[in-house]
Amino acid sequence: MSFDTETNNKKPLAYRMCPRSLDEYAGQKHILAPGMLLYRMIQADRLSSVIFFGPPGTGKTSLARLIALSTHTNFVKINAVSSGIGEIKQIVADTQNLMLNPSGRTVLFIDEIHRFNKAQQDALLPYVEDGTIILIGATTENPFFEVNKAIISRSTVFQLHPLTKEDILEVLHRALSDEERGFGKLSVQADPEALEFLAECSGGDARIALNALELAVLTSSDATGSEIHITLEIAGECVQKKTIRFDKSGEEHYDNISAFIKSMRGSNPDGAVFYLARALEGGEDINFLARRIVICASEDVGTANPTALLVAQAAAEAVRMIGMPEARILLSQAAVTVATSPKSNASYMAINEALADVRSKNTGAVPFHLRNAVAEGMQNLGYGDGYKYAHDYPGHVAAMEFLPPEMKGTTYYKPCGNGAERKIMEYMDWVQKMTEGGES
Repeated sequence: MSFDTETNNKKPLAYRMCPRSLDEYAGQKHILAPGMLLYRMIQADRLSSVIFFGPPGTGKTSLARLIALSTHTNFVKINAVSSGIGEIKQIVADTQNLMLNPSGRTVLFIDEIHRFNKAQQDALLPYVEDGTIILIGATTENPFFEVNKAIISRSTVFQLHPLTKEDILEVLHRALSDEERGFGKLSVQADPEALEFLAECSGGDARIALNALELAVLTSSDATGSEIHITLEIAGECVQKKTIRFDKSGEEHYDNISAFIKSMRGSNPDGAVFYLARALEGGEDINFLARRIVICASEDVGTANPTALLVAQAAAEAVRMIGMPEARILLSQAAVTVATSPKSNASYMAINEALADVRSKNTGAVPFHLRNAVAEGMQNLGYGDGYKYAHDYPGHVAAMEFLPPEMKGTTYYKPCGNGAERKIMEYMDWVQKMTEGGES
């Protein structure tokens, strides 16, 4: 089975305008510029197993089409949604039949390869490994999470990025001028601002831009054959809402929440609000966002501004009570508060270091003077003996050793001096002076 390269004007414009050569391919210069690895592989017809991953409309299937046109090896296309192990076995059998396929090899394009389950991927693996199958996988999901690691190790992974506005404009202009596949035989006049709008609103997806252009042309034509004029208003009607590239269950979710947290940690309120807006518009769970803000308020702000945690916690409670759309205001306030607070991870690092010691060292027992004599007779065993009640001493500070002998002198909490930690450091210095020479 090979790709049908004949023009069929009944097919959608986005299908008809698929590139026929690398020269017509828009975008992805990081892998397809002359001299780059993938470019050389396609030009020389020396393909090894590859996996293309990236958002929809970035050219994964178009790349497979170009490979199908350029290779002299048997080419087969299947879709992981509708194919199973039986079909894979049949493809392998046909490949190994030298009467049908003298080369003994097949280039197998699997669209949506992440849909294959483990058994299906395992069935494919031996033939990818011995070179019987040259695999081309296409997926919108990160293959390092979704595809068998053994297949990944035997393939070259190429990441495709959303197309730039300039890339989309190139595709739109080609569609308007191409007489064979596009609208070149029609008298179409598209205002520059209309095309700019379509390119901007497509979210880097060429398919969305072409579908909108096709809708604009088809709904603007009339029986008189007069010139079709695509204005900004018409373009706006064909794209009701800007495409938001966000998948709350996929990699976009993890990338966006990572950027959100790092913006708050990096003291950039603009970045924090921007990634919060992307998450909200993409349908992210508002309670999940609130929890991330609470964690950041403690982990990254901590004792440099203790009130940040109070604001974050209050916002989380209010979000559960109020819901959207008003919850966006609470989340924004909390995120901005965390982003604009002085930063310290001293308390976060302190508990991590203490846990590491507890798990890996002989940390000793609780000193007897800190133990509680909860039953009669325990005092006779030394429980609580030597404990000093802090409020009975000047400054309400008593000189005692609080760590077991095995851990004496260990310091976990190391304030950096940002924000409120300046006063904490001053207080701790004062406590040390008050207790010097008086430890039991």
